[in-house]
Amino acid sequence: MTRMMTEISGCRLCADRFAATATAHMPRPVVWFRPSARILVVGQAPGARVHASGKPFDDASGQRLRDWMGITPEVFYDRDRIAIVPMAFCFPGYDKNGADLPPPPICAATWRARVMEALNPRLTLLIGAYAQRWHLGARGSVRDTVARWRDHAPDVFPLPHPSWRNTGWLKRNDWFADELLPVLRERLHEVLNDPA
Repeated sequence: MTRMMTEISGCRLCADRFAATATAHMPRPVVWFRPSARILVVGQAPGARVHASGKPFDDASGQRLRDWMGITPEVFYDRDRIAIVPMAFCFPGYDKNGADLPPPPICAATWRARVMEALNPRLTLLIGAYAQRWHLGARGSVRDTVARWRDHAPDVFPLPHPSWRNTGWLKRNDWFADELLPVLRERLHEVLNDPA
């Protein structure tokens, strides 16, 4: 595991790709997991702020996600309890219009299977379409996949991205906060507090 984490941290597969983006940045893989983690959080890819800090979900989206989970930053950032493994370990950059680029598929093709073999989570949170497609084979919209959350609970919960961009979605889909989040929080605390 330590060797693999070192390899991921030193990965430069996308150096040319990132240099050609509007941000013209170098790779900086954000590696945040240990094999002991009981909970796996799967996101899309680090954003610009996370690229700068090296700490996953170190932004307003992370605050909203921790609120959804009902946990403190101290628990969220405890790598022995929670693994944070995005579909791409590096910030993909922005396009010429300032929009987020998608996670480069080469990252998941190179690392994902190895990382998943090393982890044994009891609860997995799949944030957004890329994570839901890889882990569930989901092909519909994020809304449709999240609306079918009961098909995967109690061990897997598909979630929308906690970005401010989804505030309208959350208002239109009040069942998410009313029905899904209480079940997610209860399951998450059960997993975290189980001594086994």
